[in-house]
Amino acid sequence: MTSSSPRGRTPPDPGSGDNRIAVRYGPEAALVTGLSRRARNRGHVSGLRWLFLGQIAVSFAVAGTAASTSLGGALLHGIGQFAVLVVGGAAAGAVIAAVLIPVRRRVTDPVLETVLALITPYAAYLLGAALHVSPVMAVIVAGLAIGARRDRITTAQTRLQLHSVYQTVIFVLESVVFSLIGLQLPALIRDLSRAEAWPAEALAVTGTLIVTRILWVFPLSAIIQRRGAARRPSWPVPAVVSWAGTRGVVPLAAALSIPLTTASGAPLPRRDLILVLATAVIVISLIVQGLTLEPLASRAGIARPAAARHEETVARLRLAEAALARLDELADGESAADDVIDRARAGLQARIGRARAGIDGTRAPAPDGLTDRELRRDLNAAENAELARLYDNGTISQATRQRLQRGLDLEAARLSDEQR
Repeated sequence: MTSSSPRGRTPPDPGSGDNRIAVRYGPEAALVTGLSRRARNRGHVSGLRWLFLGQIAVSFAVAGTAASTSLGGALLHGIGQFAVLVVGGAAAGAVIAAVLIPVRRRVTDPVLETVLALITPYAAYLLGAALHVSPVMAVIVAGLAIGARRDRITTAQTRLQLHSVYQTVIFVLESVVFSLIGLQLPALIRDLSRAEAWPAEALAVTGTLIVTRILWVFPLSAIIQRRGAARRPSWPVPAVVSWAGTRGVVPLAAALSIPLTTASGAPLPRRDLILVLATAVIVISLIVQGLTLEPLASRAGIARPAAARHEETVARLRLAEAALARLDELADGESAADDVIDRARAGLQARIGRARAGIDGTRAPAPDGLTDRELRRDLNAAENAELARLYDNGTISQATRQRLQRGLDLEAARLSDEQR
């Protein structure tokens, strides 16, 4: 990929080396991070598959294969290339996962493990690109393989830290991508407005995507419901799912990462149009589908926050019951002192009581004084005040304060989570 503009035009502020680096690597960084996030969520594999097929189409355009061969030759070449990209990319991702899983299992420092987690998708992407196979498939396979073992190779402290770090990194990279397209978009639109009816094309592309998703989701949902012995397929869930295909930063990053030139060095035709159409489709889908999704879900009868709360309450009950069963085993084996067992049992039984009351829709009788959660929150505030006083008086050092503050913050966060 080269940094020259396909039409001899330079992006805004072309004299800045940092700007050129951002234009080149910013979109790919957001793309890889977005892929890693989606690969950890198996519900997004369908979107990743379409992104992978889009990468193959780009490789055809860059190589100029479709234009220089017959239809049959292009089809055979495409099938062969597809197989090589899929198998090679999957193998590259598997290699990265096989190497990093044992490493991450042995690493106990949360900071070092966070760094390893952040560089893993980029290592898979770079290996796939170096081997001339699909880097997208490499990221997907590595993410799925490592994500399936995440609970066994990471600690609770690392998972808490990773969640916060990922949210920050993803927000920054998404902001970079939208900033880059915002800098380039005015010049792109000015040039396209002279020869292209891009607004009509954007509406056509958006409509095609929506219709295609509807035609895919409804029949697939009907088949799944038929296999589930449903007498009559229902429409609410597939209607909401088909309408929930709002586009985000990943397709925009994919569009920005399209090479500027073909394999021969010639400017890649219509790349500017692709960028404008991708941005327009995202804006239209966010406005049209984003603003109408909630009313549709409400009308379909599936926007029920109470159902989600009930599911969480049932899960909390199962967790507490599992902990209580294990506590009984430890008590029978005399693995801990009786007073320790009794305190733990009292806490678990209180959690079970609250969960069952939430499931039954009943409320426990209001206590005369503070509830257990209110009492612990008040005690936590007292500890925070004393910690601040000790530090202000010079009794404890900054390092000691940070260690103690982290424990108090975790306790406060747990109390807030229980309240939800």
